[in-house]
Amino acid sequence: MAKKTFFVTGTDTEVGKTFVSVALLQAANAAGLNTMALKPVAAGSTSTPEGERNEDALELMQAMSIKMPYAQINPVVFRTPASPHIASAIDNKPTSIDRLVGFCRGAMMQSYDFGLIEGAGGWRVPINERETLAQLPANLDLPVILVVGMRLGCLNHALLTAEAIRADGLTLAGWIANGIDPDMGYPQENIQTLKGALRAPCLGEIPHSSRLESAEPKDFLKINLLLD
Repeated sequence: MAKKTFFVTGTDTEVGKTFVSVALLQAANAAGLNTMALKPVAAGSTSTPEGERNEDALELMQAMSIKMPYAQINPVVFRTPASPHIASAIDNKPTSIDRLVGFCRGAMMQSYDFGLIEGAGGWRVPINERETLAQLPANLDLPVILVVGMRLGCLNHALLTAEAIRADGLTLAGWIANGIDPDMGYPQENIQTLKGALRAPCLGEIPHSSRLESAEPKDFLKINLLLD
């Protein structure tokens, strides 16, 4: 199959982008594909003997099937857990879209079948005073997977994000409903609304972790919809 690479964004921060990305990688692994994932910029790290390490990047590193050094998976990591432009200023580590594009292009030269580039925060998160992370997938011309954190307000967030993705000239390859709030009212009604409004395939509906029982998150995903 031809190499497939997607950019993963979310309707907000803390909606489960990494959780869903790991599930997508596991589903692709189970389908016999070689998988690769990047977290180009991450804010919030722990000091280790090997250097600064971000928890999300480590989870992606463990889930992907090909072996790459940490510095290639997460080339820009800030110690401060904040929006990248704020963390960059606090840590005195400026970055730019051109720099991130260069890192990603280098990593995308690896041999793999299915690749993910996970964003930070939501679609329009700033990385400096002039640029937002949305310019990264735009420069790489990547189709986008949208993780919708299912909670009150998700309809507005999802529709605005999808509108912004298309306004930037990119394709919304699909979206995933991630059950982050076990007490959300009318979750299925919200999902049905999004299925009619987002004009992109629903790649899966992952229940809240408390309701997974013996199933795994990857079992709720339709990875085949991304491989055609």
